[in-house]
Amino acid sequence: MKTGRANRYLLAIAVISFLLVFLVRPLLDVIFGSVQDENGFTLYYLTRLIIDTVYLESIGKSALIATLVTALCLVLSLPLAWIFARYSFPGKALFTGLLLLPMILPPFVGAIGMKRIFSRTGPLSLLCQQFGIGDGTIDWLGAFPLLGIVILEALHLFPILYLNLVAALANVDPTLEEAARNLGARPSRVFWRVTLPLATPGLFAGVVLVFIWSFTELGTPLVFGVLDVLPVRIFNSVNEIGTNPMGHAQVVFVLVVTAVGFWMSKRLIRRGRNVATLGRMSVSGTLLRLRPLQVMAVYGVLFGVLFLAVLPHLSVLCLALGKRWYMTILPEGATLDYISRAMGSDLTRGALLNSLGLALSATVVDVLLGLGIAWLCVRARLRGANWLDALAMLPLAVPGIVIAFGYMGFFTGFHQWLIEVSGVPASEAHPWYLRIAAYFNPRINPMILLAASYAVRRLPYMLRAAHAGLEQVSSTYEEAAANLGASPLRVVWRITLPLIAANLLAGGVLCFSFSMLEVSDSLILAQSEVFYPITKAIYVLMAELDGGDGVASALGLWAMALLAAGILWAAALMGKRVGQMFRAG
Repeated sequence: MKTGRANRYLLAIAVISFLLVFLVRPLLDVIFGSVQDENGFTLYYLTRLIIDTVYLESIGKSALIATLVTALCLVLSLPLAWIFARYSFPGKALFTGLLLLPMILPPFVGAIGMKRIFSRTGPLSLLCQQFGIGDGTIDWLGAFPLLGIVILEALHLFPILYLNLVAALANVDPTLEEAARNLGARPSRVFWRVTLPLATPGLFAGVVLVFIWSFTELGTPLVFGVLDVLPVRIFNSVNEIGTNPMGHAQVVFVLVVTAVGFWMSKRLIRRGRNVATLGRMSVSGTLLRLRPLQVMAVYGVLFGVLFLAVLPHLSVLCLALGKRWYMTILPEGATLDYISRAMGSDLTRGALLNSLGLALSATVVDVLLGLGIAWLCVRARLRGANWLDALAMLPLAVPGIVIAFGYMGFFTGFHQWLIEVSGVPASEAHPWYLRIAAYFNPRINPMILLAASYAVRRLPYMLRAAHAGLEQVSSTYEEAAANLGASPLRVVWRITLPLIAANLLAGGVLCFSFSMLEVSDSLILAQSEVFYPITKAIYVLMAELDGGDGVASALGLWAMALLAAGILWAAALMGKRVGQMFRAG
């Protein structure tokens, strides 16, 4: 008994130590760095954010992008969620899976192809010219610089809002809607006065996720050349860490926005569950079957949305396989030259190997951490387990750009401080502890920190998968094995792991796939070409004049196929529960 209690506490100490070192302490370093300089404590840099017009314009433009993206996601998601939550029609299960397709390509990669579509000589401009819209070619990105960013991010993020809306509508007590209809309310009035207010908590949770994600998105504005937004300013201030606290102040502002948004979201979700599910334990809604003409109309809406959603993917495909795509609506001819160049250069080969190693390392860490935390929460019933679960889920509320910036500041500063304290001259060989600390300095070797940041960012996926698996498996099997004399480790290895293997595999596949395409962490932490992951290599290749966008698209095509396979595999293992991993509550 004492041994089991000791094992629980040792596991808890190991898990908490990892989260403190690689999550909490870097965030605290960002906060402390924003309120101090060489003269000590100061609020100058935080107040400058709301006084200086340059920073105000950046914040305002980022907020405008996030607001427009959220509004467009709402326009796309609300009708879809209503259709899938209230009606039954042939092919519904297939379309449910297809609506997750937009998530298989980060907007950062899709921006390569969408830039070509929105260019002055691109397909959209040529189509407008053929139909007599406008005078000559139209410079879409010049006239509307935020257009590509908003459309691309909305097409990528609307499935997240859709999943939250479907869950919220499914939790609404159908007897309340039926009572309103019996009192003579029209269907539209029932929706606006009964259904939507009851689904507001889930709606707001999804809106917060989409708003924060688009507010902190770094890669897409970089590709479209919109440099006066807050994430790009943070990215450009990385080289000033340690000398200019303004970067820390900007990161703190982002952190405050995300913290307030998620706090409001959680409060509304808790309040909404008490109302919306008042009668759900005894009454369940009946899905209405659509008539043939209605089914055709629904198919038209779904195919239209899916076509728009996969347009960035198609544009990347055209750039990667097209021989020439200039002044034509579709590429002229096909070629595998970009594919061979993407697989043949030292830069891309090294980036692929780096990303594979980093994603695999992060996945192993996530499996160990996620299973350990889930076991402490579900099986061990450790005191304070709810706090541990909340701490592990914190990365959902902390953008990747914040974590990466915190790593740059904290671990670089720690290594420099250790060198100063040791007093070892730069000309002499460093002792072992300084050599080890150098592996945690991202300016020297970022590989450990890249793997740690990937693991921290994707830990919530693994935790939710392991948590669901342990809750679904009865503990009586483990108790029976323990009563027969099996050690705790043997019980976990022979009983628990085989029973929840599908959940762990699904979570692991998602962690691996999304880690392969992590953007903010890769762009900020990887400073040297030898350490570039695949996303940093794509960013660098875009700037090359000799077919760089085609080679970058070829790399993106490979990454897109990998992530699509990962999501489909995870969906096959977890079924409908895979959508829970992308919901706010």
